[in-house]
Amino acid sequence: MASSLSPAVAEKRGHHSQSSLSSLLPSLSPEAHANYELEELRRNAIAEVRAQDSAHYRDPSSIDLNYELDKRRKIALAEVDNASFSWFHVKVCAVAGVGFFTDAYDIFAINIASTMLGYVYGSQQVLTPNQDLGIKVATPIGSLFGQLLFGWLADVVGRKRMYGIELIIIIMGSFTQALAGHGPGVSIIAVLILWRFLMGIGIGGDYPLSAVISSEFAATRTRGRLMTAVFAFQGWGTFAASLVSLIVVSAFKQQIIHDDPLTLRHVDYCWRLLIGIGCVPGVFALYFRLTIPESPRFTMDIERNVQQASQDIDTVLTTGDYYIAPDAVVQRAEAPRASRRDFAKYFRRWENATMLFGAAYSWFALDVVFYGLGLNSANILTTIGFGTVNSTGNLGVYQNLRNVSVGNLILSVAGLIPGYWVSFLFIDTWGRKPIQLMGFAMLTIIFIIMGFAYDALNANHNTSKAFVFLYCLASFFENFGPNVTTFVIPGELFPTRYRSTAHGISAASGKFGAVIAQIVFARVKSNGQEDFLKLILKIFALFTFTGIFSTLLLPETKGKTLEELSNESQEGFIQSVRRAEVRNGIVVSDA
Repeated sequence: MASSLSPAVAEKRGHHSQSSLSSLLPSLSPEAHANYELEELRRNAIAEVRAQDSAHYRDPSSIDLNYELDKRRKIALAEVDNASFSWFHVKVCAVAGVGFFTDAYDIFAINIASTMLGYVYGSQQVLTPNQDLGIKVATPIGSLFGQLLFGWLADVVGRKRMYGIELIIIIMGSFTQALAGHGPGVSIIAVLILWRFLMGIGIGGDYPLSAVISSEFAATRTRGRLMTAVFAFQGWGTFAASLVSLIVVSAFKQQIIHDDPLTLRHVDYCWRLLIGIGCVPGVFALYFRLTIPESPRFTMDIERNVQQASQDIDTVLTTGDYYIAPDAVVQRAEAPRASRRDFAKYFRRWENATMLFGAAYSWFALDVVFYGLGLNSANILTTIGFGTVNSTGNLGVYQNLRNVSVGNLILSVAGLIPGYWVSFLFIDTWGRKPIQLMGFAMLTIIFIIMGFAYDALNANHNTSKAFVFLYCLASFFENFGPNVTTFVIPGELFPTRYRSTAHGISAASGKFGAVIAQIVFARVKSNGQEDFLKLILKIFALFTFTGIFSTLLLPETKGKTLEELSNESQEGFIQSVRRAEVRNGIVVSDA
């Protein structure tokens, strides 16, 4: 039997209970205290909506539908922001991460494959400077366009609808490169440049989509770690490219040694296997990307279907599934909509414009260095004499390919991968901005040392080891630093209706930096300038130094909800409601 209490008794009991709980708060840790306050706010919001529902049943005219949906939106967002880590979050991390594994594999495998291509198709067994530049710069240029295009499309048609399409493009681009042919009427280098450009469009699309999907599903307290774990797959992809290269070259050792030196047929097999294998992880991840649920924030704030978003959150975070009733009556909430005028109005505000510039330029400054080193590590290792080949002929070809593979493997293990996971440990405690500032500062110091002490560091075999150590240290602070944070921060800033677009703009700025780095690197090297690497390292120091100042324009995003970071008031976000009847996905009436 239900018991009823007088308002006075209820108030007294509620006050007593609240006082008892409040007396316990000082003994709680700061994190537990914050979690308690968030849970208390969520319970109060739910109680208010239930009170509204109860009033509605007593007197339908008393209900304020705008207020109700606004409260439902806040409750739904609180559910996501305070959700416990679940298998669904693991799934999001794995599905998004495999894409970055594939991206990094395909981007950085060409660093080794270009040496193989030179042996088979190059003049005097080396690609010309323009050929080498073309195959290395094609993917970053494609990525630039893909980041802008898919970033915009994800905000217009939805994250789910675009997720998987970019992976299909990557798979096709990788596979077709491995099948590219060479003949009198067409150069294989030109064919590879075309396919790598198209593959780059898919790779570019992966950046804003994976960043926004992982950030919008993540709880506030673990959002940084979830996004970092997704991005850290990039390190494993780079490692895998070097490992596959080493395995393939070792497997064909005897065939390479006994090949016709004019054709080196089995080296041709090696680069095709190296590039083609890159599509395999994407094939396994494709189904899961195509079936991932829509981001509840997109459903609420862009599709303006608060009820569906609330339902999705309840099911997705518990079972990992979602369901859309084809004949459901949809309440379309009137909320701020994306438009050219609204976009201009939002980014005309100084604080929003500086956030976008800070995110975009920081990524630009970082990628000048990251891709300048990453796509030319084989050249750098050769220049400093790491793994010098003493043999000639086909044995020298084998030894050089093996040394390049081993060198890249060492760089991945010694600096790249550890940097990602140290960032993972500290990003939600120390914060994004301190890590980015520290990373840019350390990189500036390291490149100044490497550039100005270049001759001393490469005077003999022993001192060259110190140069390799500094190179690995630079790789470490790229990733325990701006390489991770420039990916994370734009995925947290800005309103839902522009979050993917702004992330795409920031990422595209980075790829523009990568293109600039490749062109400068190729031109300085091809001009025959003595000690070209010395000059390159000094240029890198200049760019990382400027990254310190662009980082100062960014807010700290640790511990804040995406709505707090949007720089928009959330009070009265739902302005009015339109009711539409939907049958089999078709709107048949609009009231």
